[in-house]
Amino acid sequence: MSPRSVAIVGATGAVGRDLLHVLAARGFPVGRLRLFASVRSAGERLPFRGEAHAVEALGPGSFRGVELAWFVAGAAVSREWAPIAVAAGTVVVDNSSAFRLDPEVPLVVPEVNPAALRGHRGLVANPNCSTILLVLALWPLHVAAGLRAVVVSTYQAVSGAGGRAMQELRDGLAAAQRGEVLAPQVLPQPIAGNVFPQVFDFQPDGTTREEDKLLHETRRILDLPELRVEATCVRVPVERCHSEAVTVSLERALSVAAARELLARAPGLTLCDDPARQHYPMPIVMAGCDLVAVGRLRESRVFAPGLTFWLTGDQLRKGASLNAVQLAELL
Repeated sequence: MSPRSVAIVGATGAVGRDLLHVLAARGFPVGRLRLFASVRSAGERLPFRGEAHAVEALGPGSFRGVELAWFVAGAAVSREWAPIAVAAGTVVVDNSSAFRLDPEVPLVVPEVNPAALRGHRGLVANPNCSTILLVLALWPLHVAAGLRAVVVSTYQAVSGAGGRAMQELRDGLAAAQRGEVLAPQVLPQPIAGNVFPQVFDFQPDGTTREEDKLLHETRRILDLPELRVEATCVRVPVERCHSEAVTVSLERALSVAAARELLARAPGLTLCDDPARQHYPMPIVMAGCDLVAVGRLRESRVFAPGLTFWLTGDQLRKGASLNAVQLAELL
């Protein structure tokens, strides 16, 4: 690929910083780089390939000459500025929830539905982090045996709520060492030494927005509009990597051995499945890794035919920045 003029909107956030690492590691052909963030972050300098790049505030003309932009600054920023960027001729890969359910905007995981990028209109949506990790494992099982239903419980790291949440965990752990409980400022409950079944806001039916994303985004990516998905999303005191306990109901029988082979060779996955030797996916092992680990594979005791398994993946990496860069590479 020839060098490109690119931009990152939300460059100073946790995903924005990780995106810079991924671009460098994958040798993405960055010719000209522009970094954007809020007014309070303007003037900050971020390193990329041995040079310090100044962060700018968004304004009229920001996207002039920019071929490709990653938006990692939240839905409100994307709704306001992504159409402006597209109108300026920039192709936008958006990491927020703003356009994920828009039928005119492709929602893509490259290992699963890359053909959905065809005919894009200058805007592509990066799925939710927990959805990306899940569909990587669901896809090969669906191709082999057909999916009827999915029950998933997530164990989500605080970095999914941003850099300030990560600091709140660190401060809470330090407070716990002093015998204190830190009052939460970012998360809805204290996180150090605690878990709570709320990831983002509750809906009128008692589900959370995160649980809604797992339902609707999984259906879109897999092109299974009637797929039943039951999700419970939980925040845990881990800095990086989401984990998920998954049970699937299948249309056709699929043995554990056959499923293990499928998952072992599926792109984007690595099999970590030797429980007798305590070899299974864990955040402490997968932090910073590009692959999503799958293990604890066994027959379901509820669905016949069905399977149950556990997965862990770095939601800042494959769940956000890496998937976004892979989309740009395909584009």
